[in-house]
Formats: sequence, structure tokens, C-alpha cells
Amino acid sequence: METTTLTALARTLDDAGILASVTPGADVAVSGASCDSRSVRPGDLFVCKGAAFRPEFLAGAVASGASAYLCDAARSDELAQAAPGVPALATTELRRAMALVSAEAFGHPDRDLPIVGITGTKGKTTTAYMLRAIVDAARGERSCGMIGTVETYDGTADEPSRNTTPEAPDLWRHLASARDSRLSALVMEVSSQALKYDRTYGVGLDVACFLNIGLDHISPVEHADFEDYFASKLKIFSQCETAVVNLDSDHVDRVLAEASRARRALTFGIGRPEADAWADGLAASEEGVSFTLHLDGWERAVSLPFPGDFSVSNALAAALAAHLLGIGPDDIVAGLAAARVPGRMEFYRSRDRQLTAIVDYAHNRLAFESLLSAVSGAFSGAQVISVFGAVGGKAPERRRDLPEIAARFSDYVVLTSDDPWTEDPLDICREMERALPAGFPHEVVIDREAAARRAFELAEGRRSVVLLLAKGHETYQHTREGFVPCASDCELARRGVEAHDARSAAVTGTPGATA
Repeated sequence: METTTLTALARTLDDAGILASVTPGADVAVSGASCDSRSVRPGDLFVCKGAAFRPEFLAGAVASGASAYLCDAARSDELAQAAPGVPALATTELRRAMALVSAEAFGHPDRDLPIVGITGTKGKTTTAYMLRAIVDAARGERSCGMIGTVETYDGTADEPSRNTTPEAPDLWRHLASARDSRLSALVMEVSSQALKYDRTYGVGLDVACFLNIGLDHISPVEHADFEDYFASKLKIFSQCETAVVNLDSDHVDRVLAEASRARRALTFGIGRPEADAWADGLAASEEGVSFTLHLDGWERAVSLPFPGDFSVSNALAAALAAHLLGIGPDDIVAGLAAARVPGRMEFYRSRDRQLTAIVDYAHNRLAFESLLSAVSGAFSGAQVISVFGAVGGKAPERRRDLPEIAARFSDYVVLTSDDPWTEDPLDICREMERALPAGFPHEVVIDREAAARRAFELAEGRRSVVLLLAKGHETYQHTREGFVPCASDCELARRGVEAHDARSAAVTGTPGATA
């Protein structure tokens, strides 16, 4: 176990110019960090953070074995009274200090572990799983760590994620576990919020992939405007050795200018021979998309179990990152063919191939347009029924954008609940309803399970595609009552296809089976 001391941590903050004070004459060993009193381990430095932080949290952390604590200078006197005699550091910049001391407390595991960070408005999760599949194909199953929206795997922990990118103490703990477990690499999704609020500050990335940028996450509780969102994303290049940039991204000139901050910058793109990794010969089908991959003087045929040009773009990013990790072409091709992503472009097909259900996490304009246009092209002649809602309390532009795009590529829309938070889901649906073209076929079914059932009812009688959008693998709804359990869209898709197969079996007299 790596250890440091409170004195060493104080020196780190002092060197950064953000140390306010340190308990005089006190020095203790520190072997980790935590900002959650419920997960403190003996020897941890406990971080007192958040507007809702209460002194009793500190008392609980000390009782669990925290050896010292870090706090904002404005609260140092208050917390000293709540925990008399406990060694402490006070800082003028708590978030940055939290990242710096966490890195030190866990022994800078990023120095001994290849790490790839991925950011973008859409595609982070899919690209991360593609890269993970490639690393596992090359180095052995479960050899690649993952920190992202769906799950966290560090060689020790294997659990659902709470945030796309965790707070700094948790992030560094996972990196340390991956190092200690001798994983061959770790891939992490890097959100704009993580970059803006220094959750990833100081993490040395071997590779930073920039996928794309679109209008999203603009609200009082996220980013004030597009500039704040974009600038936050671009911060990833300040902490990487090699930048990997999508030449097909909007605002690519600005992205490339920022990428020049890295030691080197490489590029990828579709139909772009000037890029370091590029694709041509794209061929779409109901099974996915195939293409020819060109990288470092070689070319290979690739088949992806996902639809759309955007999937090819994600695959190029993963392939180039894998190449930078020293992985060869055959393992890259095998990994891409085997990649699967929970709740992302998951296909459920009926026995008679008349019904296809697709579950995807698409929840913003860029993702909606990419996915729905790809489905419309791949499933020519099929009826497309889209089921979706919009979140409450943030990203209000989605209530206009999503119905507008769905109407362009769908035959029928079922509007439903999607994490309404403090708002009435009916109000959100009515707002989306007004964004649909006059007379467009649709209905509002607030209960998400009932909305899915209704979509599958509408699909009967002709070849159809039912799209269940925005919730993916999630098994809860964020409502006024808190996080309320619900069936995942994956489960709803299985039920819909099973019901179709059962009805078909009853008509034809053949046994029913799930797709």
C-alpha cells in the first residue's frame, strides 16, 4: 500500500499556491483519500466538501479511521471545533486541492498504468467499450479497466457507476486498484463536468480522444453557455501525451489548435486519407456496418455490430487509441467485431425478423440525429416507432430538438417519462408535443412501461423497428420522490420481442422463443 504524510501533502498544496493552513506540529501517515464518510478506510485523508456538508460527517469519518482531513479555508475554524485534535489541511481551492492530495495519497498510479481518456458530446461510452474489447482481445479477458457511465471495473471493484467520471478521491482510488491489480490498461470517459470541476485534474493520460462537440448540457446546473461547455471539454488536452482528434467534428480547427498542447496530435475520420486512421467502403445492413480500416500503412476489413457512420467514427477512435497502446491489427479487428455496450445500440430481434427493438442511450440532438438517420437508412421500408422523453430540470433545448428530429426519421412517436426530477412529466411531454409537426402521428403515455407496450402493439402487422431511447440499462427514474426503481429499456425490449414471438407462435403453431 502506498503511503505519504500530511506534511508531504501540505507541501504539495503549498507548491501549488493553494495551501491556507496546516495543523501546527501535527504529522500523520496518509494512505488514501475519501470524500464520503461512509467509505472511509483507516489512514484516509477525509475531504470535507459540498454545500450540504455537515460536521457530523467529519465525526463519522474520524470514527472510521480517517487520519486527517482537508477542508475549505472558510470552514476551518468551524470544523476544528467539531473535530478537536484531528490533524487538518485548509485550502483556498478545495476542488483542485482534493485532486492533488488524492493523487499523492494513492501514489500517483497514473505513472504506472496506461490510461486512455475519451470525451465528446456523444459516443464516449460506445468508444470506451470498443477499446476495452480490443484490449481484452489482445491482452486477455478482463485485462482492461473501465471508468464510465455504465460501470466501473478496476480489477477489484466491479460495480455500476454513479457518475460518468467520479470525484477525485474515488477516481484515484480506482486508478490505484487498477495499478495494483496489474491491469494492462484503463479506459475512462471524461465528462465536461469532470474537466470543469477538476475531478480529473493531474491525471496523466497516455491518450486523450476528442470525438465531437454539439449543443448539450447548457443549463443553470451544468454549463452556462456553449463556450463554457466547449472550453471545459478542451481542457483534456492539457493532461495528455497524445491527442486523438476526429476530423469530422464541428469546430475541428479549434479542437486541433488546442490538441497541439499535447506532445503530439493524431487524427481520424471517415473518407479522409490525410488522417492517421481512416475508413472507406462503408456498407450498412440491418446487422450493423462494415468498412475498410486504414491505419499506419495497413488496411483491414472490419464488421461492427452497430449501425451508422457514427459507429465507424467511434471505431476509428478506438482503433487508433489501441494502436498507440501497441496493439496489432488482427486484435483490433477481432475486438471491434466482439464489442457490446450495455444499453447502447442493443438489438433485440424476433424469430420471424419482422420486429427489431433497438435500445440506445441517445438523449441529445447530435445522438438522436446520428442514430435515427442510421436506422432509417439501414431498415429501409420498415415502420419506425420511437419512444422517448426528456429530462426535467436541465437541458431544456432537448424538448424541442428531440421531437423535431424524431419526426424526420420516425413514422410514429410515443412520448413518455424520462427522469422528470422536480417537474411534472406530463408538462414535459406536452412541451415536446408542441415541437412535433402539426398532425404528426403520436401519443403521450407517461408510464414508461406502458409506453413501450403501446409501441410494440403499434408494431404488429408489418415489419417494424421500435426504438427505446435515452434510458438504456438504467433501472430507475429520477422523480420528485427520488430514484424510483423501474424496468430498464433492455428489459422492456425483451418483453416486447417475447410477446411478438408468442403471438406469432400462436398463429403458426410453432414454439415461441425470445430473440
